[in-house]
Amino acid sequence: MTKQELIEEIASKAAISKRAATLAIDTLVDSIGKSLKKGTKVTITGFGTFSVSKRSARSGVNPRNPQQRIQIPAMRTPHFKAGKGLKDLVR
Repeated sequence: MTKQELIEEIASKAAISKRAATLAIDTLVDSIGKSLKKGTKVTITGFGTFSVSKRSARSGVNPRNPQQRIQIPAMRTPHFKAGKGLKDLVR
């Protein structure tokens, strides 16, 4: 499902305009992103939890030149853990 298909689905089920559904989706994604940037978890009961994981620095191999070792810096990455409701729905 693409973002556009999701917008159409929300607009039809909630009986709102596509513009309002687009605004709702964009606001949700933006709010989750801002919270993760601050380092706080976002929990949507029945759906799942968004959080930030820390990856430590490590060495890797340059794919274009396998003999060359490169240093990959430490970074923060987004993480999603599905909630029970979502897991049960998928199963």
